[in-house]
Amino acid sequence: MESSTDKEVKLKESQLMTDSRTAASGYNYDIGSGSAYSGNGGATFSQTPSIVSTERVDPVKAKPSEIIIVGTAHVSEKSVNEVTSAIENEKPDIVAVELCQGRYDSLKGEVKDSDLPIKDILSGGKIYYFLVHLLLAYVQKKIGNEMGVQPGAEMITAIDVAEANGAKVALVDRDIQLTLQRFWSKMSIFEKFNMLVALVSSALGIGGSKNIDIDNITDQDMVTTLINELRKASPNAATVLIDERDAYIAGNLLRLANGGNKKIIAVLGAGHKQGVERYLKDPKSLPPVSSLTELPQKRFSFMKIIGIGIVGIALATFILLIMSGTPIDKLLLAFGWWFIINGVLSAMGAALAKGHPYSVITAFSVAWLTSLNPMMAAGWFAGLMEAKQRSPTTADLKEMIKLESFKELQKNNFFRVVFVAALANVGSTIGTFIGIGVMMEITGLNPIDIIREGLIAIGL
Repeated sequence: MESSTDKEVKLKESQLMTDSRTAASGYNYDIGSGSAYSGNGGATFSQTPSIVSTERVDPVKAKPSEIIIVGTAHVSEKSVNEVTSAIENEKPDIVAVELCQGRYDSLKGEVKDSDLPIKDILSGGKIYYFLVHLLLAYVQKKIGNEMGVQPGAEMITAIDVAEANGAKVALVDRDIQLTLQRFWSKMSIFEKFNMLVALVSSALGIGGSKNIDIDNITDQDMVTTLINELRKASPNAATVLIDERDAYIAGNLLRLANGGNKKIIAVLGAGHKQGVERYLKDPKSLPPVSSLTELPQKRFSFMKIIGIGIVGIALATFILLIMSGTPIDKLLLAFGWWFIINGVLSAMGAALAKGHPYSVITAFSVAWLTSLNPMMAAGWFAGLMEAKQRSPTTADLKEMIKLESFKELQKNNFFRVVFVAALANVGSTIGTFIGIGVMMEITGLNPIDIIREGLIAIGL
């Protein structure tokens, strides 16, 4: 057993988050005795982890640690003021914020300008959840502008006031990239479509919106209503964005409080307050941290099945054309239309995104082949070519979040790369659908006759 004279130890989040069940069971947190309470408050949404200093105390001499949860709204001046007041009045030992290391660095302006890993972003379907991340940030900034408050202002305030008062700062949220990967992989195709439509509509100011008083979002009835609406619209999104992070944050708070003799203020979005409190009251209900931090395994999605099916039909058509004794001139004509339709539509997508001429040419050149290979995408090649021409950096990424209009976005190097890749992919996908039909129509070939003759030719 370590005594109270043991030296102060620094624990990284990875050390703090070993196994929620184990840490919780060893923690002398007793909410029933009034050792912990929740304060009302207001603030914003954020994400990721950092280095935290915590002192190990002799359990015999320790008093139960005190955890004060300040629930905040995303973009509210009222929340900023309440966070400041809570920290200055309570004089905590630790201020825990709903941030991860990456988000913290971004808010503090500590992200160095460097070349972006475009290959990583464009591969493995990451481009789509990256676009979602950008849309979310853009919509949040738009709301912040309307409210006159910078997104994340309450988190910055919490950090600044904590440091001014000599309190340690702990970043207790899950890494934003991990959250986005789990978020995107768990959503159904219909949830993804609905969410993208909603985000684009919000970004462009399209459609009606409910009149919600941001300052009242910390009211529990309002929070419950908004969360229930999210669960109805996208249950999988609610699980990843709310439930999993509630458990992750609660586990980190319990670890910070372990050993006793600490006063901790946790600055969390109002949507997490109730869930985190529930875990603090019953630490043994926390899931193993491994279930919250493992990267999603690549799965055979419904869209991949459709894509492979289309590719299979196209290849089967060419094979059956050959097996049925179709004249070579018709085969060349069929291939020509396949090449042109896929190439033109993919190139149109790149051109609509105002891609560099080389990117448009690249999309046109590779679309016919990538349509026949579900492991490749025309947009990857077009996007890489665009990146080669524009060399986007993290400075472009930071600038993009600040831009006010779509016209300004199109001048941003990073957005242009992602937009070219996305629209080239969309064009190629549409071209695959249309190409098969047009190919059959132009050549005057009947698919049923081709299949019958092909099967006869191979002796079936």
